[in-house]
Amino acid sequence: QVQLVESGGGLVQPGGSLRLSCAASGGTSSGFVMGWFRQAPGQERQFLPRISWSSGPTRYSDPVKGRFTISRDNARNTVYLQMNSLKPEDTGVYYCAAQSPTMSSYGYWGQGTQVTVSS
Repeated sequence: QVQLVESGGGLVQPGGSLRLSCAASGGTSSGFVMGWFRQAPGQERQFLPRISWSSGPTRYSDPVKGRFTISRDNARNTVYLQMNSLKPEDTGVYYCAAQSPTMSSYGYWGQGTQVTVSS
């Protein structure tokens, strides 16, 4: 069973940076796609960026393009989300998700980590 554990959230001032980590275990392989999502209070979960364990292009949503960077460390089975120039509207619970080659959507989710951008 795939398990995802996020870490690295916290309180940061506007303009600051945070790096989130997502440690994967239980069988993710090169065919998996990993994604980050955000859910703000009262809003739907929003896609941020995605990356595959193998070589391939990353993809970013417009609100975070140029500010957030997704990366992976295959040896550590960990995906990162580097977040720079944070804004108050980036506040929310950040989730890591995984999609296997046989899935039509993300089927594995972490428990989430809170990010609050406030002065």
